[in-house]
Amino acid sequence: MKHLTAVAFLVAWGLVAQAQTPYKLPPKDVIDILDAPPTPFVLVSPGNDAMMLVEYEAQPSIALLARPFLRLGGTRIDPQLHSEQRTRQFTGIVIKWIDDNKTIRIQLPADAKIGIPQWSNNGSKIAFARDAENGVELWVADTKTGQAKVIPDVRVNDVLGSPFEWMSDNARLLVRLVPAAAVKAPEPPQVPSGPTIEETSGRVSRTWTYQDLLRNASDEMLFEYYAQSELATVDSRTGALRKIGKPELIVSAGFSPDEKYLLVTRLKKPFSYRVPYYSFARNVEVWETQGAVVKVIADLGVSDDVPVQGVPKGPRSVQWQPLHPAKLLWVEALDEGDPLKKVPHREVVMTLSAPFTGSPTEVMKVQHRFSGFDWTAKRDEVVLTEYDRDRRWRTSAFVDLTKPEASRRVIFDLSARDAYNDPGRPVYETRPDGQRVMLQDGDWIYLTGSGATPHGDRPFLDKMNLVTLKKERLLLSGEKSLERFTSFVKASRTQVLVRYESQTEVPNYFVVDLKSKSRRVLTDFKDPAPQMTGMKKELVKYNRADGVPLSGTLYLPPDYKPGTRLPLLIWAYPLEYSDPSTAGQVRGSPNAFTFFRGASPLFFVTQGYAVLMDATMPVVGDPETMNNTFVEQIVAAAKAAIDKLDSMGVADPKRVFVSGHSYGAFMTANLLAHSDLFTAGIARSGAYNRSLTPFGFQSERRSFWEARDVYMAVSPFMHANKINEPILLIHGEADNNSGTHTMQSERLFQAIKGHGGTARLVLLPHESHGYAARESVLHALAEMFEWADKYVKNKQ
Repeated sequence: MKHLTAVAFLVAWGLVAQAQTPYKLPPKDVIDILDAPPTPFVLVSPGNDAMMLVEYEAQPSIALLARPFLRLGGTRIDPQLHSEQRTRQFTGIVIKWIDDNKTIRIQLPADAKIGIPQWSNNGSKIAFARDAENGVELWVADTKTGQAKVIPDVRVNDVLGSPFEWMSDNARLLVRLVPAAAVKAPEPPQVPSGPTIEETSGRVSRTWTYQDLLRNASDEMLFEYYAQSELATVDSRTGALRKIGKPELIVSAGFSPDEKYLLVTRLKKPFSYRVPYYSFARNVEVWETQGAVVKVIADLGVSDDVPVQGVPKGPRSVQWQPLHPAKLLWVEALDEGDPLKKVPHREVVMTLSAPFTGSPTEVMKVQHRFSGFDWTAKRDEVVLTEYDRDRRWRTSAFVDLTKPEASRRVIFDLSARDAYNDPGRPVYETRPDGQRVMLQDGDWIYLTGSGATPHGDRPFLDKMNLVTLKKERLLLSGEKSLERFTSFVKASRTQVLVRYESQTEVPNYFVVDLKSKSRRVLTDFKDPAPQMTGMKKELVKYNRADGVPLSGTLYLPPDYKPGTRLPLLIWAYPLEYSDPSTAGQVRGSPNAFTFFRGASPLFFVTQGYAVLMDATMPVVGDPETMNNTFVEQIVAAAKAAIDKLDSMGVADPKRVFVSGHSYGAFMTANLLAHSDLFTAGIARSGAYNRSLTPFGFQSERRSFWEARDVYMAVSPFMHANKINEPILLIHGEADNNSGTHTMQSERLFQAIKGHGGTARLVLLPHESHGYAARESVLHALAEMFEWADKYVKNKQ
């Protein structure tokens, strides 16, 4: 036999993918919409007297994503910047003062690329990171003058989290520095010293299919080098720097309210090749301000043995309690973190106060899984939320931590999926010393929420008495618009800052007087796509054959003529519910202004298609077994949607295609495999072989070995021979989402090809689970349009 070259061998076996092709472009009208400057996002000052408008690039160049990066410990690191990989960059900051509508532009260097700015606690300054050629700088700006300055000789490290936070004096910051000794990264060996070995024996360890994990000793050294940081305080006025302790792998660090102690979580060896860094062995410690360890609160091993939908053993959610000088609270599982164990209480809340020389004491036991504290403005009074996994139920109770049993009073008790009865979330305030607690007047707190109704969201602001539980509605969005509470204005309780929009009005900010109902405009953001403002949009409701109510938002081209049947795209993402009543609830609003961003399926409207956006595809049933009927339920939901739009005279039922992203892509492939409802499909960044996610996916609680038939039945890869409609598969080459390895799309494509099906595989260079770069977004849209035009719109 002749010797084959490597390339010839691969070609002979069909293993060489089609060569890279130049990026494609969609029609010019689509490019113009995508290239329009996006509206800035808004951060309100702690004193509610100003807005920070942060400008950014909608789609950065592929050159940003193409910068070399390292995949280490579940994160991605830019070695040149000694930072987390950048996929988005912010470019400008404007401060708008609410009283006089005065604007101050922060004076940045030309072409500055910055991180998300952070207000000081009193709003007098902002701090932000700036990417420089030799690392990440720390900058501070005055919000009254706009003058900005770099803190000299400081390089911060954001690999494991935010690199700075303001201290109580609003002048100093706690920062994570790149250690001064970090001169040169270790060089990976050119020749291995031996194999990489893992061993297991008797210990149950079920983990998800994480990506970008450590693989060998060389990765460990690189991770330790780039993730290590050194705590310090820096004075923004003088630049004075005071280091705290020695360099460590610091995941989180924060001062106690009195700033006499630090709560620090740091990683330690052994690392793991099976879980991301946040599940590595770690210590949670109290440090004094020079860096000496005062108390070890938790000494935790690698958390690779956490039960499915369970929690780690040992202390977790360790936090400083507001309104105390230096008091810690945390929770510990009483069921070993295993939700299948039957116990009277799943959690215990523990506490320990300065000087941290004693032993922790028990505060209270919690019946179900702890979900979090909401801190009232009164010392020791909290709202504690717990979650019952068996019922998918959440309960929030008022508790005085000094007498928890006697004071406990349930204030909210509802299904975690019940949008219609969702009470909203508490409104918080940040005090000048940095402590965050609920905004509270006497016994009254404030709640804001989406206000889901059968006709769409109507956001609200409520006032609620924690003693009587009486509620007063202060603000309710109109029926033909979408108006959301953003904050109160300064200390007022009668003037509020709102974000107002409608189908034809771009979101802008207003000051509204709750008594007189008068309003004053603050911003004048422009419509980035005025050519699409006339697009028709309506909420469509219909029922599945089994009676489950369904809905979606229908979009039609601006020049649509009633009675015209258009090619139809159904875009969806399945969600799980325990009962039909919550599954059928309407979420979202037809009154929301429509932005065309990224590779949105809404761009099909510009090409003459009807789009049913966010068509509900509920999977209803017992949380333990609902996926037994996953296929039947999504097929029935898809048929109901097509029948509805057919009956409305909007869609041509012979020219309907389906699309989705991630779990929506999984749904798309399943619909093509198990029904003949669709002419074609587009699946983006999905997982198609569930044997490759053997310890669960989405909300599936069983493993592959416990529900083998279910895993096989819902895996489109196992039914590739049945996918007889054309399918376009798009995937990022660098997808780092758990479960959706790029290989999933590659293998499904090969399986379809092996059975003579029609498919196209598009792998986007340097892209992860979502698509960020301008070139990638434009190419993805061009591919989607071409596929739909060929197999749907122009189908003969």
